[in-house]
Amino acid sequence: MNPSEIIDKQIAALKDWRGKMLANLRKIIHDADPEIIEELKWKGHPSWSHDGIIAVATPLKDKLKLTFIQGASLPDPEKLFNASLGGNQWRAIDFHGGDRVNERALKNIIRAAVAHNRAGLKAKTPVSA
Repeated sequence: MNPSEIIDKQIAALKDWRGKMLANLRKIIHDADPEIIEELKWKGHPSWSHDGIIAVATPLKDKLKLTFIQGASLPDPEKLFNASLGGNQWRAIDFHGGDRVNERALKNIIRAAVAHNRAGLKAKTPVSA
């Protein structure tokens, strides 16, 4: 099975609000960047990459955590990040049952993460003389 098929199964296995939330977040992520790649990282959690990892989703008992690997470097004018705020790199959004997703703001963070990854690749690419 490819990662997308496994993520489909993971969503189906979450019978409560977390499955619906994960499906909704997945759609928003793909809407924000149709070229994003689905993968499985860190113990098989759904993740999305474009020129590097963007975010990893972790379903927990009482929440669904969406962790942005370079979150500390991303603009968040709408203050979506509400977890893992103390580190130098990662930032997360914890979603709970009944939460509404600010799609526009989340898409902006996703697009900023893609731009951040692309800028990092350009900085690492040697310039030919």
